[in-house]
Amino acid sequence: METYTWYQQLIKPSWAPPSWLFGPVWSFLYAIIFITYGYVGWMFFKGKISFLVVLPFLLNIIFNLAFTPLQFGLQNNILAAIDILLVLGTLIWLMIAIFPFARFVTYANIPYLFWVSFATILQLHITYLNW
Repeated sequence: METYTWYQQLIKPSWAPPSWLFGPVWSFLYAIIFITYGYVGWMFFKGKISFLVVLPFLLNIIFNLAFTPLQFGLQNNILAAIDILLVLGTLIWLMIAIFPFARFVTYANIPYLFWVSFATILQLHITYLNW
């Protein structure tokens, strides 16, 4: 089944945003992620932070990039729900871990935190409705 058709056929809550909104939102968020995660990588390679501070950033981007193949490639809401919880958890972890070293990275990722929090609630709701 085509991905778009599959997603359109899922039962979604009335408050789910339209599909066209996801592209612009993620484009904006990926710009923030690219800049702030790049800065964290630079800090690590300059020896200003330890690998333990970088670890949640690495895990977050892995989980973030895994979501689309899980949700739309495998068309598996349960795996996507688990994955989005991991995205949210590692995002909170990275914001706390980097705060003592680069507060602006934490502040810059607040829009990402808001969106992922909303996306987590949405994904959990979609998973429940389509159980």
